Amino acid sequence: MRCLLVGCEVLLRELADAIARSPHTIDVEFLPKGLHDLGGARMRQALQTAVDHADPARHEAVLMGYALCGNGLHGLEARRVTLVAPRAHDCIALLMGSRRRYDAYFHTHEGVYFRSTGWLERGRDIEQLARDAGTDFTLAGLIAKYGDDNGRYLYDELRRYERSYRQLTFIETGLESDGRFEQQARAEAAEKNWQFEKICGDLSLFRKLVSGDWDAADFLVVAPGGRIVASYDDSIIKAERLG
Repeated sequence: MRCLLVGCEVLLRELADAIARSPHTIDVEFLPKGLHDLGGARMRQALQTAVDHADPARHEAVLMGYALCGNGLHGLEARRVTLVAPRAHDCIALLMGSRRRYDAYFHTHEGVYFRSTGWLERGRDIEQLARDAGTDFTLAGLIAKYGDDNGRYLYDELRRYERSYRQLTFIETGLESDGRFEQQARAEAAEKNWQFEKICGDLSLFRKLVSGDWDAADFLVVAPGGRIVASYDDSIIKAERLG
């Protein structure tokens, strides 16, 4: 079987490891993390363009190295080739191996913020999008553009999310070459006066995705002529016919 994998660069290490173990031929297209910052509709447009690169004469399926991700998958169409997507709200569930484990952790750890090797390595928060758009979202940059009062207000609003968090959790997947990413995560937690915890990730969903082990509990398979839509229930996503 030959498939096209469309993946987020934040998951590059985990997906590359899974591809190396797959019995199938996997072509790959990675997209930048900054797509998440554009909103669901614009993110879906970029994903659709990548999905449409699949050749039905060569590829039996397009594998989505994405979770629902702020509705970025909502409305994504399987126009010519079958689509396969994991049932997860975001990549944290993918890195933890299941949405059930993620839900259990989330509900017992209030105010937790997650980091992984990919998030530390390939763009944090709005910084990548800012660079791509040519915008400087640092305090100094905002003051220079909007003046002292407005710049400080905008910076405070952009960073307000930090106030709801009390803990930073680093997901260690076993693919790290050394301890530098964990140290970066620890340093970030200390800088923000958050608690720090390290947990072990689980790469099983990535490996199932590229091996063709698409059980219905963890994956949605959409035949050509259908689309992915958010289901707003425990299944997270479902298939809907086009037209």
